[in-house]
Amino acid sequence: MIKIYGIPNCDTMKKAMKWLDKHKLIYEFHDYKKWGVPESDLEQWVKNAGWEVILNKRSTTWKGLSDKMKKSLNEYSSIRIMLDNPSSIKRPVLVKNKTLIIGFKEDEYKTLL
Repeated sequence: MIKIYGIPNCDTMKKAMKWLDKHKLIYEFHDYKKWGVPESDLEQWVKNAGWEVILNKRSTTWKGLSDKMKKSLNEYSSIRIMLDNPSSIKRPVLVKNKTLIIGFKEDEYKTLL
């Protein structure tokens, strides 16, 4: 089963879900805004991909952090920020079995799905 995490009104999310629909792949959508992100899931993503990959440095949350905080970020503090502000997580996050894909890249989806 494919599970895709993100925000429904995000253009990248829309592209990813449209691609999944077009290829008739069944998936479950997890809305960050409504349900947040389970801490255990986020910790696993960070373990597998690194917090630097998961944290969305284009988000308004990132832009609102002080320069001091940005320079002193580590795994723990970035996880806290992402849990408190799910829109600071890159999207989509797609999970299928042990496969984890951060963001939407059509070629990557084709290869891994």
